Amino acid sequence: MSHYYGTSSLQDTNSIRLLCLMPSEDLTAPIECRLHIYPLEKSNKATHIYQALSYVWGISETFQSVIIDEKPLLVTANLHAALLQLRDRTFERIIWVDAICINQKDEEEKSHQIGLMAKIFGLADRVIVYLGEAADDSDQALKIIRGVEDELMDPSSSKENEKRILELLKRPWFQRIWVLQEVGLARRILIMCGSARINGYTFCSGIGKLRFLDEDYLGLQSLVRPTIYLIRGAIFRPEYTFDLLSDISLGELMDMYHSHKATISHDKVYALLSMSSDGLNSADLLPDYKLPWRTLLQRLVKFILHEKVNVETWDDREISIIKSYGFVLGHISSTKIDDTQYHKQYMDIIFNDTPISLWYKDEYGTEWILQASAQLVRSDDLVCLLHGASKPAIIRACKDHFTIIMMAVTLRHRTKVENKYLSQQPSASTHGFSYDFLLVWNWETIPENLRYQARYKDSTEINSLVPEYLESDELKAIRSIDMALALGGTQNYENTQTTMIDTIEDSEQMLGKENLHLLSLKDGLALVHKIQGQWKEAEILFLEVIQIRQDLQGAYHPDTLSSKAKLVGTYIDQNQWENEAVKSMLTRLTDKIRDDNQIEEENIIQIVRLSHKNILHILLGLKRENVIVTEEVVKAVAGNWNGGKEIMMLLLEEREAEVVITEEVVKAAAGNWKSGKEVMMLLLKKRGAEVVITEEVVKAAVGNKENGKEIMMLLLEKRGVEVVITEEMVRVIADRFDERVMMLLLEKRGAETEITEDIVRVIADRFDKRVLMLLLEKRWAEVVITEEVVKAAAGNERIGKEIMMLLLEKRGAEVMITEEVVKAAAGNWKSGKEVMVLLLEKRGAEIEITEEVVKAAVGNEWNGKEIMMLLLEKRGAETEITEEMVIVIADRFDKRVMMLLLEKRGAEVVIQKRWKRQQRRMSGMERR
Repeated sequence: MSHYYGTSSLQDTNSIRLLCLMPSEDLTAPIECRLHIYPLEKSNKATHIYQALSYVWGISETFQSVIIDEKPLLVTANLHAALLQLRDRTFERIIWVDAICINQKDEEEKSHQIGLMAKIFGLADRVIVYLGEAADDSDQALKIIRGVEDELMDPSSSKENEKRILELLKRPWFQRIWVLQEVGLARRILIMCGSARINGYTFCSGIGKLRFLDEDYLGLQSLVRPTIYLIRGAIFRPEYTFDLLSDISLGELMDMYHSHKATISHDKVYALLSMSSDGLNSADLLPDYKLPWRTLLQRLVKFILHEKVNVETWDDREISIIKSYGFVLGHISSTKIDDTQYHKQYMDIIFNDTPISLWYKDEYGTEWILQASAQLVRSDDLVCLLHGASKPAIIRACKDHFTIIMMAVTLRHRTKVENKYLSQQPSASTHGFSYDFLLVWNWETIPENLRYQARYKDSTEINSLVPEYLESDELKAIRSIDMALALGGTQNYENTQTTMIDTIEDSEQMLGKENLHLLSLKDGLALVHKIQGQWKEAEILFLEVIQIRQDLQGAYHPDTLSSKAKLVGTYIDQNQWENEAVKSMLTRLTDKIRDDNQIEEENIIQIVRLSHKNILHILLGLKRENVIVTEEVVKAVAGNWNGGKEIMMLLLEEREAEVVITEEVVKAAAGNWKSGKEVMMLLLKKRGAEVVITEEVVKAAVGNKENGKEIMMLLLEKRGVEVVITEEMVRVIADRFDERVMMLLLEKRGAETEITEDIVRVIADRFDKRVLMLLLEKRWAEVVITEEVVKAAAGNERIGKEIMMLLLEKRGAEVMITEEVVKAAAGNWKSGKEVMVLLLEKRGAEIEITEEVVKAAVGNEWNGKEIMMLLLEKRGAETEITEEMVIVIADRFDKRVMMLLLEKRGAEVVIQKRWKRQQRRMSGMERR
């Protein structure tokens, strides 16, 4: 072929060859052309006089001859047909066509000229798109599209019309990778199919109004949509620049267009280089057709992601397998394609709460607008940041790997713009938990005979997708676990939970329960249960993981500590403590557990006070130097009113050697108002030899208003001989507790208890006769029956009669019935009458019914009437009745008392006006 081009090579120059297509009135005449070398850089015009042809070479087995500078040259039939349509009857046409204007036998020239193609098409006066010869009613299809744009036709009214348009759009030109550059930089575009012609903008506008194209016919959208977008944009491109797409990175372009076809795989990269913001600056990616395809694809992946990333490729496959790690930012919750901007895809992101995710959320918002990718983003796709990458990627979970949907997400539209510049991204060390990713970047077309193609790649295993990539069943199971774990980094919990459960069931039999990868997945599933408020499921699974990790890796291994921290976090979230200080402390606590740091005494005490046995159990399983059991901790446990016994039992089981039972600890148990008895019983049972019942302990028990009686009885029953009892304690016990405690005290320590008048008085005043009998039995000689004691017995509201009878029977000679004693009986609001009857019966001669006694009876609102009538009946003649008493009696009691008073003492009663008014009032009440 070199004889057409002579010795002049276009290598290392900015010159090109242009084809001069000679005119002919005879449509069947041979095509004659001339070639000219044309320096692109010498023209100062915005566009040049030539037109560039965008076409598909066609089947290489079918050739036609054209005459180039009077020498025949074989070209494909499709190019021959295009030249026939372009040939004018009268004028020469100057065009650029790659198959003729580039020496296809010179690889170096070819590589160099490919680098100029952006300029060639960008500077052309017009780009002519040749779709092929007329077939399948293609002329009618263009007519329909023009009619739709002019709103003269509704294509949906006829299935035949839809079919014509679909057949047109299925033509190979729309699938070819090079056409993107060819129309992406053009200013004016004419579309030809056979002899039919249509303006590029009109064509795109008409296509955009066809609603039936919303359905993805065999992947047609991903091929046609970006091409239509580029053609439509031609009329908006300025005249004096041709790098209109230079703000789009190569990675983004590959995401958009890798599904387009090329005769040579290299062209899928080289066709996009000049359209990208990366340009041709990377020597590794400069057009070089001698370079093996697998090497070029590896270089491309490393250029987009990171130089050190692990990539596997093959010469005969447009697929790469990438091993990397990174961070999950969140997942796609919804997507849509704008009808008016079908080159854009809109999506809503739900971020997780890691620092790097929150940074992206703050800087770019949750609504992203991206270039439409070759594989459209779908709901549930993951957003991640791979190690070393400068841009996020969007990936899709398959059975045992992830498919890359977008490798380089360029974010241009932010919903939140508060600062002119972006804030600094968090350092990698604070990004959050990283995951292992096995990624497949697949450019290959799904076989058309496979149904439900949108889901085809989702369900495939990597071994069936890439047979060359062999993995054992065990390794495949591990890959599935890695994938499920990465899903756990999203907040798509329902989908994640289902995947994790299925993966655990599939992997457990093969890998065994002790497999570390499987443990990580169970740990992740437990975390998902926790987040969803499934507390019991989370707890059971965390405990299972912790137990296996402790046996396998050790109790203090970082993985074990991490699982323990998560379990503590589960307990914390379940209780939902509202106190901010408590919540802050608990958050720090989980960090300390995970990081294997010492936990402060005050934090341990706070956990004890929160009565959370499960959290404390985890703490006690940590290193002893990290959780020190101090006296204050044991004291807090003993004083815990809500679960003291259970927590103390746990403490003794886990750290018995470190638990010291001091006086302060026993005091705390004695003062525990709710569970003190149970705690004290446990201490006496487990560590009885160390429990000393001091005076301070007894004081604590006595001061315990809710639980003190039971604790005091327990101490007396179990350790009665050791209980330190002072006079003050006896008095307080007698004053505060019921007769059971007092009797137990007397039984256990009666001989040692100092019996004072005050104690006897309290017993006579508050308790039943059994206590007094026991006291007399034990300490007869020391019991002095003073006036105060007799007075207390007379005033005993519950059983005053029995107490008084006992005193009279046992110590009658010492019982002095004074006015104060009689007053106490008269004022006794419940049992005063019975006491007074007994006194009148047994010691009537000593009883004087003084004015003070009468006042006491009159002042007794509950029992005064009966006592007053008793006194009048039994001792009416002796009862001192003053004028004032008569008035009070008349005012307070009913008619019977007054009648009895008049009967017994009528001659002595002075009738005053006030008394008469009262009498009339009482008479009136009687009549009513």
